[in-house]
Amino acid sequence: MSISSLLTSATNGVSSLLPSNTSSSLLPTTSTTPTTSGSGSGSPLGTSQQSITQNYTTFLQMLTTQLQNQDPTSPVDTNQFTQELVEFSGVEQQLQTNSQLGTLISLQQASQATAALSFVGHTVTYTGNTAQMTNSQAAWNLSASAPGTANVTIQSSTGQTVYSGTMSLNAGSNPFTWNGVDSSGTQWPAGAYTINVSATGANGQAVTVTTQSSGVVTGVNLSQSPAALTIGTQSIPISSITSITS
Repeated sequence: MSISSLLTSATNGVSSLLPSNTSSSLLPTTSTTPTTSGSGSGSPLGTSQQSITQNYTTFLQMLTTQLQNQDPTSPVDTNQFTQELVEFSGVEQQLQTNSQLGTLISLQQASQATAALSFVGHTVTYTGNTAQMTNSQAAWNLSASAPGTANVTIQSSTGQTVYSGTMSLNAGSNPFTWNGVDSSGTQWPAGAYTINVSATGANGQAVTVTTQSSGVVTGVNLSQSPAALTIGTQSIPISSITSITS
């Protein structure tokens, strides 16, 4: 049953049970139009929580008035009104809970933003295959599940292949650094470069390779939730950070 129908039902019940000489002012209106404070163009009170709180108080007054003025030969069914009261109370509690959750979320986001700022100026390692090349150096760490031979390709931010080659992999961590020079001897500019690795073991089976990159955090992107770290032209989620060094 909706809130407005509860109020309408209760108002009709009160009207039928109140003595005929009872002032109609005891029966509050059930209009859902937001009220204004003061005169003239006062600002409306009409948020959902304010409306529910006001109507909840009104409902209690109506219930009390009806019980006080009921016909003793035909008493009101209190079970019905108790159920309506419980439903109305549940709605109010839910709105208050939602309001508190909104406050907690805002505080958590502010806390995350503050924590993210502490990364600025530090070198972080993060899960991903895109690294920022600075001073003609782009570095990755290739973590292999078993020894094998890897085919390595590097692409620019526009998707152009700027390097391809092979390397031997050991089980575990394998650092890989590219100096920004392609096969024709051209030095590529600073920017974001993406490495792709496929590896096979001695038995010809595929070897799983996990790629990590690193870079210096230059800023924090607060437009995302949670906040992300800015490394060169990249926006890195904090959840992908695996280590941090000063």
